[in-house]
Amino acid sequence: MASFNFTPSDPSTFILMGIPGLEAAHVLISIPLSMFYIMGLLGNFTVLFVVGKEKSLHKPMYLLLCMLALTDLVTSTSVMPKALCIFWLNWKGITVGGCLTQMFFLHAISVMHSAVLVTMVFDRYVAICNPLRYTTILTNTRIAKLGLVGMIRAVVFVLPAPLLLSRQPFCANRIIPHTHCDHIAVAKMSCGDITVNRTYRLLILFVIMGLDLTLIALSYGLIIKAVFRISHKEAHQKAFNTCTAHICVMLTSYTPLLFSSLTYEFGQGIAPHVHIILANLYFLIPPMLNPIIYGVKTKELRDKVVKYICRM
Repeated sequence: MASFNFTPSDPSTFILMGIPGLEAAHVLISIPLSMFYIMGLLGNFTVLFVVGKEKSLHKPMYLLLCMLALTDLVTSTSVMPKALCIFWLNWKGITVGGCLTQMFFLHAISVMHSAVLVTMVFDRYVAICNPLRYTTILTNTRIAKLGLVGMIRAVVFVLPAPLLLSRQPFCANRIIPHTHCDHIAVAKMSCGDITVNRTYRLLILFVIMGLDLTLIALSYGLIIKAVFRISHKEAHQKAFNTCTAHICVMLTSYTPLLFSSLTYEFGQGIAPHVHIILANLYFLIPPMLNPIIYGVKTKELRDKVVKYICRM
């Protein structure tokens, strides 16, 4: 296979090595990863297409599903094209600017994704605890404004990370043992003190994700309290069913994120290629599963998708 490497001596270039130690298996590893990526693209584009076409789905809940689909698309697309170039074509070079840009998008979209999940649980809280005022409290305009606030929050909190790294002096050895520009992997290329970078990364992880998880836990606490006030068992079941999809999406999103981040930070005994594979799966598995979860658990969306499939 042809090799088009940039040399590490180039002062404007980093070298992404892919999965060190498993170079001989790069093509084999790329097969399931590319399948996950394609399935994620198809699923999320289907959600966007169906919701966009069907006026009956132009509701806050489905607008949030579109936001979730967009964050999933950007997440996987920020990583996989470059990773596949490494696996298939051995194109390992990436400019410093390109690397910092990729890093910004990856982390900003993760924060934005978390904000969408918080807004979704707020949507379920209003639908269950205050159903008579649902249409007045949660309008499409208000959901769009909440999405904009989430995007601004992501930019404000994440932008300092690549800016801090851009001021660091990088060593002559610019080889990054990863498939993408992870914050800590790039920081380790620096010859300077990266204590501030590490601290800021952990601060973002625990403050942003901790705050979002706290809000989600409080909302579900109020939802459970409201559900148990209902006397009919059928009403209990219906209320919990409306939350099932959201809970599944949270588990597929937060669990691999926290596990990958904490093992990368504190799991020194874990082999490096395990860290890298876990990081790639975090960017691929949730985008692939989320459309399936909502397609299965949301009857209105499922029926519309089936209708378009039957037409084709």
